[in-house]
This record gives sequence, structure tokens and C-alpha cells, in this order.
Amino acid sequence: MGLDKGFLKYERIEPKHEPAVIRIHHFREFISTLTDDEAHDQAARCMDCGIPFCSHGCPLHNQMPDFQQYVTDGDYLSAWEVLSQTSSFPEITGRICPALCEESCTLGIHREAVGIKSIERKIAEYAFEHGLVQPVLPFAKTGCRVAVVGSGPAGLACAQALVRAGHEVTVYEKMDKAGGLLRYGIPDFKLSKEVLDRRLDQLVREGVKFVLSTRVSAGSKDESLEIGVHDDSVDTISIEKLSAENDAVVLALGAEVPRDLPLPGRNLKGIHFALDFLIAQNRVNAGGVPNPIDVRGKRVVVIGGGETASDCIGTANRLGAESVTQLDYHAELPEKADLLKEWPDWRRIKRTSTSQEEGCVRLFSTSTTSFTGEDAVTGVRTVEVTWGPGRQITPVEGTEKEIPADVVLIAMGYAHPSHRLVDALGLGTDKRGSIEAPVHGAGAWRTASEGVFAAGDGRSGQSLVVNAIAEGRECAEAVDAWLKELREERTARSWR
Repeated sequence: MGLDKGFLKYERIEPKHEPAVIRIHHFREFISTLTDDEAHDQAARCMDCGIPFCSHGCPLHNQMPDFQQYVTDGDYLSAWEVLSQTSSFPEITGRICPALCEESCTLGIHREAVGIKSIERKIAEYAFEHGLVQPVLPFAKTGCRVAVVGSGPAGLACAQALVRAGHEVTVYEKMDKAGGLLRYGIPDFKLSKEVLDRRLDQLVREGVKFVLSTRVSAGSKDESLEIGVHDDSVDTISIEKLSAENDAVVLALGAEVPRDLPLPGRNLKGIHFALDFLIAQNRVNAGGVPNPIDVRGKRVVVIGGGETASDCIGTANRLGAESVTQLDYHAELPEKADLLKEWPDWRRIKRTSTSQEEGCVRLFSTSTTSFTGEDAVTGVRTVEVTWGPGRQITPVEGTEKEIPADVVLIAMGYAHPSHRLVDALGLGTDKRGSIEAPVHGAGAWRTASEGVFAAGDGRSGQSLVVNAIAEGRECAEAVDAWLKELREERTARSWR
């Protein structure tokens, strides 16, 4: 274990948070990295249980007991070597992951769980600071070329693994900078773009090529993307050309098409998709033009209960909104869970994000029925609902009301990837519109088109960054195995 009886000696240590009254005035990261002493005491709490449920809970299956032992011993080189074997970008997941591993921590049954997420961030930051993060170069080049479409977490993880396997990898991104959701969906106060750029620089040094502001085209006359899908492209390349120039293509498209609310009044001015607001502000923070969605001194209503909604709340507060109200049609959950029923899985409890702590009114079991106003939105009409069997929602008579609103942000999640490429390639989709590609068996990660693979939210549906990274890594293994078979076939043909 980390330290004999360390779990009895030390209490959980939370990374220092800048007070809300200070941090709402800037967009910088406000959560600190643990000090050496704090990391030692935190890691020392690990019990090294016989069955590491933390590794089970983590989609990447990180070896938490091992790297926590090394941190306890002060051996950060070994800790980094262990962590980097399974985690592509621990400096990122150490900041934005919801820490599924901590939900599975055995110590968390009767005490506070080990702060695995903060230790992961500490190891990664120590590794960067001390020059331990160096390009990982392959022993030999394979001569195979792979195109990765999309530079979000799945695409980057896939590209990293493939270039390290010796393949020539080019990532195509329609936005003007790489990173996908990591750059444009997540606010700077949660993930500094310097952290992302630091990792992208390493990927370039490893040999990954990035082609930016370039959309992979379906080759049809109608090149417009679905409403709500952002596109910075100034150039295109057809999927036919991409397939012809590469031995394999990986579609890491993400789930970009936002869920909408086609209700009366939806076309009023002042109603926007969440990413329209978040992307614009991330551009402002990077030195771009002012955010066209002005919330200063205005009453903001955010519709949705997930992380994107919280990001809108934190951003609106930093931009000086008069008030922020969050509408969540889900029922309010209890503060604590029955661990005998839910451990080691994710607990269905009420959670409060740091953005919600900064100030907002949260309304649960509340469904939007319409938007009011003449030219611009002035209010959101709602009704309380109850949940029945089969997720059936029933309005509660007499609970109708109108919430004043000057700006409405729709943050209800994302339905599926853009279908332009999907349709052009004739790929199958599931009932949600995600790309069909099995994750098990001989055809794992392959789509219905020969040599085309899929990974990330575009395949699985909207999910977590850590899940996208895991999918990207596993997809890369399948691509690598497929390319090996392809090389063997070519060699056999050359000998005939």
C-alpha cells in the first residue's frame, strides 16, 4: 500500500480552489496542482486493495495502486512510466475527468476516497516540468499511411498510438486549430489551452501531421453541415481522395449535432446553442473578436443538466450576467447513495459543479414548453414534471410558470455526428444516428466501408473525454493489426 496504515493516518486532501468571488473575474484555471507533500500524503492513503476496483472503474484501466506507491516513495519517474503506459493525456484527464476511479475506490466505502485525479495531475505536471515527457519514436517505420478525421480526444489518442507504432499519420481538422472539444468546447478555466498546446507540440515532434481548416468533403453538391455544427474550413479534401491516398481512415468525428428544442418561440433572438456561446468565448480568450452573445447585465437561462450546461453557467457568471437559472428536466437526486447497491459504479447522486457553486438557481423536474417575446426572447415558459416507468414524463397540472430571460442557452447535449460523410460512405448508423462499428471481434472498430474505422463520440454517442481517449487507443490497436495483415498480403503478392 502507499504507506502502512496511511489511510488511517491521513485525511483526503482537496486541491486548493481559488475562492469563487475571485475566480469569477477571470478565465484562468483556478484549481492548483498538489504540492510534493500533499501528493505524498494523498497517495499514502491508497490501501492497495486485493482487487483494484479503481482500475476497473477507469475506462483507461490506469494502474492506480502502482503509481500511488511510487508517488508515496517520491519516485516520480517510475510513477510517470506507469501512468503514461495506459493514459495518453493524463495532464488533461487530471483536470477534467469526473474521476470514475474515485467512485470505485474501496476506501470510499467508509471514508473519503483517495484523490486519484489530483495525483494523476501531479504526476503529469511533474513529468512535463522535469523533462520526462519526450517524443516516443517507433523502432521502425511501416510505410503505411493513416488519415484521422477529427482532432478531438479520440482522434488525438488514436493518432498518438498509430504514429508510435511506426505509421505515417495525418490528422484532418475543419477548425482553425487542433483539439476539437478540448479546445473549443471546454472553457479555459477548466482546461488551459497552454496545456493542450503543450501536448500537441509533443505529438508533432513524434511525427503526427495536422492539416487544419480543412473539411473532409462528401463530394456532393450540398456541402452544408447540420445546424449547430461549427466549421472554420477554407479548404476541402474529398473522402475519395483521402481513402485513395491512405491505407486506412479513422473517423473521429465527435457527436457535433446539438439537440434542439423545436418549441413555439424558438426562432426568437437571444436563443442559442451552448457551443455557439462557448466557442465564441474561447476565441475571445485566445485574442479573438468579442463574443457576439452578450450576457453582461442580462438574465440568462441555461436549459440542460450536464457538463456543457455547467460550462455555460461558469462562463456567463464570468461575463457579468445579472442572473443565471438552470432548467433540468431530471428529478433532483439525493445527496448520498446507498453504496451497497451502487458501489463500485458511478453513483446517482446530486452533484454540484464548481460553476454551479459560483452562482445559479437550479430548477429540477422542470420542462420547457415555449419561449415568449415579440422579436427577442423575454421569457421561458415551463411546467414541472414527474417521471414514471419507462422514463415517461407527465406534466404536473397547475405548475406552469414563466421565467424571465434575455438570453437562453440550449445545452441539452448532442445527438450524433454530422451525417455528410456517413451518408457519402454508406455507413450504417444506430437508432441515435451514431456510426455503427463493433468494439469486439475480428471486425472491431471497422465500419461498413473497407479500410474505414470509427472511434469516439461519433461512434458511441455523447460521452466523456476519458471514454473518447480509451476508444481512440483501442481503435488504433485494431487499425495497427489490420495494417499488419495488409502488409503481409502485399508481401505475399510480391513473391508470387
